[in-house]
Amino acid sequence: MKVPYTEIDWKAYMEQVGLYLNGERDYAKIRGGTGPLVYPAGHVYIFSILYKITNNGEDIFRAQMIFAGLYMLTLALVFLLYVKAKAPLYAFPLVILSKRLHSIYMLRLFNDTFAILIAYLSVLAWQNHYWLIGSIICSFAVSVKMNVLLFLPAAGVILLQALGPRAFRAALLMLQVQIIVAYPFTSKFFVSYVMRAFDFHRVFLYKWTVNWRFVDESVFLTPEFAQTLLIVHGLLLLFFIFTRWIKPSNMNIINIIQTIVFPSPRPPAVHKAILAKMTPDYVLKTLFTCNLIGVLCARSLHYQFYSWFAWSLPYMLSVTGWNPLLQFVIWAAEEWAWNVFPSTKLSSFVVVLTNGILITGVWFGTKKDAEDPKSGSRTLPEMSSISVTESPPIIPATTIRPATRGQRRRKNVAR
Repeated sequence: MKVPYTEIDWKAYMEQVGLYLNGERDYAKIRGGTGPLVYPAGHVYIFSILYKITNNGEDIFRAQMIFAGLYMLTLALVFLLYVKAKAPLYAFPLVILSKRLHSIYMLRLFNDTFAILIAYLSVLAWQNHYWLIGSIICSFAVSVKMNVLLFLPAAGVILLQALGPRAFRAALLMLQVQIIVAYPFTSKFFVSYVMRAFDFHRVFLYKWTVNWRFVDESVFLTPEFAQTLLIVHGLLLLFFIFTRWIKPSNMNIINIIQTIVFPSPRPPAVHKAILAKMTPDYVLKTLFTCNLIGVLCARSLHYQFYSWFAWSLPYMLSVTGWNPLLQFVIWAAEEWAWNVFPSTKLSSFVVVLTNGILITGVWFGTKKDAEDPKSGSRTLPEMSSISVTESPPIIPATTIRPATRGQRRRKNVAR
């Protein structure tokens, strides 16, 4: 079946970067057919390159070929993440079967695809314990589109456990990346850039949402509904942090506060033990779960937003431990719902229901990680009870006896 290219945002992207390439740096004045520029500077730089490669955005076929390559590169990266996390073989075919993902990449040319590729590169770095490099890469991903912020709560938990007080260095590096990337715009138009590129008050149109469409529009658009979802989001994050994600270090709220307010070096043995428990599968499931929680609690999801988490679904389903057939049914239900256009109350309900079921399944599926010694999440001694100044035990003098004359004679003969 041949499906034609559909113009949605590509032309607007090209109009916006065209103004940038002509010297405009004020975000308030950079606009396209769909409205003002609302993405950070990384997006502008990437699509400026595409603008030049595709003859000012006119060569759509060449753009499609570039995005086809982007799809294949992301697919290879996701497979690598899965392999490092030891995902079951049956999860791999599901990664390539999503029709909606193919559409998002090759037929729609959305910027979400670049953001998620860079975000997954940071996940790979963290899987390999390159904590600071991963943080820098993640910040670059945020500079393309701020949906990558959904990963940050889990990233913060991971970095705090892996680096201890040095996690603040990682946070500072991420901030520095944002400052450097945005400097051409912020040097003269700081407020304009921040207000446009990181606008947390945007309200998406009800008619384009894929999730929560079964809620009446009069309720959907109210601030109270948005605030309720935000509260649920925060509570879910806290629940997972203290029941699942913090297990490698066995930290509690007091330990976390002490690490932040009164930073001090960890005993090397404790630090090594924590890192040993921060396995590639722990890193992947923690970040993927955090992202999915954010997706569930987002008031509005457009069709291209499926690329934010569709790659993670097969692995997340495998974490639940459910029968593979049931996993496939749930995956197929989610995929079906994202291919219904326009979305309906039923398809929208299926999206929310499947994501809610999956998050619940992941929580129960990771329960053994806190109990099974082989899972890499065994309980460590309370960090506050271990002192860096602890000395090795002293052997009592009474236990050391001088050698007898016979023992000394035998020793000399042996020499």
